[in-house]
Amino acid sequence: MEIKIDPRIIKSISEFNLPTKIGFGKTLAPVMISCSYKEEKWGALNLVPYEPLTLSPTAKVFHYGQEIFEGMKAYRVNGQGPYLFRPEENQKRFNLSAERMAMPTLPEELFINSVKLLTEYCAPFIPDKSGDSLYLRPFMFATEEHLGIAPSNEFKFMVVASPSTAYFSSDSLKVLIEREYVRAVDGGTGQAKTGGNYAGGLNSAIRAKNLGFSQTLWLDSKKREVVEEMSGMNIFVVMKGKLVTPSLEKTILDGVTRRCLIRLAEDMGFSIEERALSINELIEAIQSGECSEAFACGTAVIVTPIEGFGEDDGTFYKVRSKGESIWPRLREKLLALQEGREKDIYGWRHKVSLSYGEKASEGGVEV
Repeated sequence: MEIKIDPRIIKSISEFNLPTKIGFGKTLAPVMISCSYKEEKWGALNLVPYEPLTLSPTAKVFHYGQEIFEGMKAYRVNGQGPYLFRPEENQKRFNLSAERMAMPTLPEELFINSVKLLTEYCAPFIPDKSGDSLYLRPFMFATEEHLGIAPSNEFKFMVVASPSTAYFSSDSLKVLIEREYVRAVDGGTGQAKTGGNYAGGLNSAIRAKNLGFSQTLWLDSKKREVVEEMSGMNIFVVMKGKLVTPSLEKTILDGVTRRCLIRLAEDMGFSIEERALSINELIEAIQSGECSEAFACGTAVIVTPIEGFGEDDGTFYKVRSKGESIWPRLREKLLALQEGREKDIYGWRHKVSLSYGEKASEGGVEV
């Protein structure tokens, strides 16, 4: 695999300073990864300054939506790291998305090396507060210049990085139950991490915000009865002392954080149920007090508690906790593993060598 490092990055990195307030996804690192696919093969991996792209107005991504992405993080807390967390799982899901969207898959070596290389050069800009991170966004889009309705033959793979704090500014979430629109349908693209899935939920996001909610809870497309997931994150509830999360269907994204929490919860002695959960069952459990906790999870949000669920008409079902909550313990356990504060017995944590660039140069880096 050929890696090329643009000499302009030296200036880009030396002139970059983290602002006092970085937010989430608003502050972009000064370098990025770029790689092109043409004639059925991937080209060199390029580390270049962060800069605007130039695309033809007829690039197929603009007209037929061939686009996928991933979300992952690098951590460097108290001088530990930098660490990536289960990047091979993001690579697998990236390729599942690519296959669904009629796009070329990405070799594991290319994907992993791209996020490692970017993390190494962005290491000085990783926030060191627990819960903060370098958010990495690998993505791919169609670049072929043609208006015919057919899969593109040319693509661009890129990775950008954003030093980031918490995704939500509030301590808990109020969630709107979406009873009109749906996020995904059986046989559709719900399992793929593609932009169209999220664009279809933005109307609901606007309505939710106007009603005082911060998130949308999506139900199944057939009867609007079964809880699926939230916009960009999975959901857990605690019912009768058991952790319950919707079982994965073809309409639900297979969250890496979700899978980690299931394993951690089991090892911590909690009972887990992956099953169909109806919205009526959830509401009744909240009203009766059988549901004592609810939380969202995902790469960006980590683990964030849900205050309650609401309807368009103003009805609000507040989750009333009983005793010690489970979510803070899961969140701390997960972060301790991600940030290198606890021994990794699972083999999930990958340390990024700060001499990675030198090693890569032995394989043909051109500067």
